[in-house]
Amino acid sequence: MIFSLLTDRLAGGGRKLLIASTLMTAALLSQSVKAEEAEMQANHPYVGLWVTEDNYIRHELLPNGRYVEARGTRERAYQGRYQVTGTHIDYWDDTGFTADGDFIDGVLHHAGMIFYRGRRTGKP
Repeated sequence: MIFSLLTDRLAGGGRKLLIASTLMTAALLSQSVKAEEAEMQANHPYVGLWVTEDNYIRHELLPNGRYVEARGTRERAYQGRYQVTGTHIDYWDDTGFTADGDFIDGVLHHAGMIFYRGRRTGKP
């Protein structure tokens, strides 16, 4: 309503300038929020590599909200997006498959499997 009142009182070029300025401000705020969210996600304690004890299945939780799952020698067996809420994680695979899990005492419990913080060893 206030925006409408202001634009009604501005003539031609002034109205366009106000609209352009408002759109630019909104875009900058959006970029700022996205950058802040990305930084928070990058620093999230669960981002990184999670592996089964035998290193056969490896989930890499990327800072951009995507994950890549490797199985054995298949480095990109599955991939998709994930979201962590508290200690719960939801997965949405790019093929449409969904799954979830929970982080309990620094261990990821997912689909009947247990994942530990890991690092790539070069072999499953």
